[in-house]
Amino acid sequence: MKKWFLLLTCAGLAGMLLNAAPSAELIEAAKKEGALSVYTTTSRVSGSAKKFEAMYGIKVTSASMKDGELVEKVSTELTGNVYGADLILAQDGARIYGELINPGYVVNYVPEDMKKLMPPEDQDPFVFAYYNTVFIFNNETTKEPVIKNVWELTEPQWKNRVQFKDPNVAGVNMNFLTMLLSPEWTDKLAAAYKERYGKDYAGEYENAAYGWIAGFFANAVLGNSDTTISENVGTKKQEKLLLGLFVLAKARYEESKDLALQPLPDTVPFAGFYFPTIALLTKNAKNPNAAKLFLDYLMTEEGFKPWSVDVGTYSGNPTVPANKDDLEFTYWRTRLVPENAAFTYENRAKMEEFINDIINK
Repeated sequence: MKKWFLLLTCAGLAGMLLNAAPSAELIEAAKKEGALSVYTTTSRVSGSAKKFEAMYGIKVTSASMKDGELVEKVSTELTGNVYGADLILAQDGARIYGELINPGYVVNYVPEDMKKLMPPEDQDPFVFAYYNTVFIFNNETTKEPVIKNVWELTEPQWKNRVQFKDPNVAGVNMNFLTMLLSPEWTDKLAAAYKERYGKDYAGEYENAAYGWIAGFFANAVLGNSDTTISENVGTKKQEKLLLGLFVLAKARYEESKDLALQPLPDTVPFAGFYFPTIALLTKNAKNPNAAKLFLDYLMTEEGFKPWSVDVGTYSGNPTVPANKDDLEFTYWRTRLVPENAAFTYENRAKMEEFINDIINK
């Protein structure tokens, strides 16, 4: 059991596992089709594919690629009406919304038994899984939270001691920063500023969101890998305590790499952010029923096992339990900034321009 897990209050237990079997009609239709093709940003699909093939006799071929490559490949293929994949699993909500959903290149599908289980906002586009990215610090010398308010990370004592994956190489990180421009999170950052300093935000930027981001980046060291950042932050015997904002899934290295890592779940107004893996059928799928049946399977506890072996990944099906060393997504969801694909698509360009301006300042 992870050491940091023992330091947090357990909350949000999973509900009773509920999964209806797929209909006989869907199974029959799927078996009449050919081998299923999946484009994905996660190689773990292959683990579920083997069990699915053994169960239904339907072969699944998966191709793993990065988000940008996947979006461009599907867009190019659909533009030329070239068949490539039946099902896609991808994470960059802004690009999926703008480049695949808006042009009508993909089709949303919600398994029948998920319609009553999943929150409406998780059904269109359909959320296969969630990942969370949280503030995590090196707890070798103290187990007490080293910050309580995100504005502390803009102060001089954190200069070069906080690490974050460059949003120009991680679309989900850029989406998080974009979400801070929403009225809700701009207001929450303004309230947190007043809580910290006892006065309203009146900095050089037009609102508290831009002000916090500029201050955070002035102190942050940007990296290209969450794995490397987790090692940089968690390595023991360092002269100065470091903190990072990276995916909680990297906490799985705490024991195998002898790292000192502890999340900060109660930081105000947010402890990090979460983002979905979105599942969609392609418009020109040759095997749409097999794709639906495979997605049905992925939403079961067994189908999700390749992901639930680690912390930091949560099924879109709220009755599938999180890893035993983690807290349920209901615990994290209330503490993190969510991603809205439509909002990020409409507002990301101005955030990209702002980030590049402050990075090159």
